[in-house]
Amino acid sequence: MHKLLDLINLPILIVVCLTLGLAPFMPEPHLWEKLKMLASGELTNPVDIFDLLLHGAPWILLIIKLVLLSTNKRRHEDPSK
Repeated sequence: MHKLLDLINLPILIVVCLTLGLAPFMPEPHLWEKLKMLASGELTNPVDIFDLLLHGAPWILLIIKLVLLSTNKRRHEDPSK
């Protein structure tokens, strides 16, 4: 998985998060709507679960990529770790 994430360019992933991850922008982003539904226990329809996965996937990939970049940077700075 690490090699697959290396193939994804960070600026492109950020653009995908800001477009697909937040679309549609009005009246509120789907991701925010679905997270509120999840928190309130109303996320039961399969289409809503699919929406959460679709709009949340870019954000999850971005978080994983940033964590991996951070740990790799620390590992290269301090070879004792």
